[in-house]
Amino acid sequence: MAYFDNAKVGDKVYGFVFGKGKIVDVFPDSFYSIMVEFKNGYEVPYTADGIPGWGNFKKQTLFYRDDIDLSDKDFSPVTKVLSIKKIIKLREANKLEIRVPSGIWKSIKKVDPDYVEEMLEKENYHLFREKKSKKKSKKEKKSKLKKDKS
Repeated sequence: MAYFDNAKVGDKVYGFVFGKGKIVDVFPDSFYSIMVEFKNGYEVPYTADGIPGWGNFKKQTLFYRDDIDLSDKDFSPVTKVLSIKKIIKLREANKLEIRVPSGIWKSIKKVDPDYVEEMLEKENYHLFREKKSKKKSKKEKKSKLKKDKS
């Protein structure tokens, strides 16, 4: 049984590439079983497993909105545009993130390599940033302690 076997027109979905959308058509006897319209106006066909009909994706990129929790995803804006030299250096060190069209920051290891190369060729350097470290600085820890005591 596939993820979108019981899909209905009007179901709210979320795609990791284009963000919020809704199912506008269902094709029960076709390779692409649903058509999704996103907020930006794109219409993309998807298989019953949530794999899009464009690009070279092999994994599911579409989910029902109620099935996923995006609260811990990073949508923050870029603070500094990196130079191409810095991007290359961070890429070699596996410390580079890219902003996918849905606005989420993802490690370049988890994004389609063709998308990364296309953004580099188009010189969209504002879509890249250095990975944020998971360790909190001493300053952040102290400010949190002060807030907790208040």
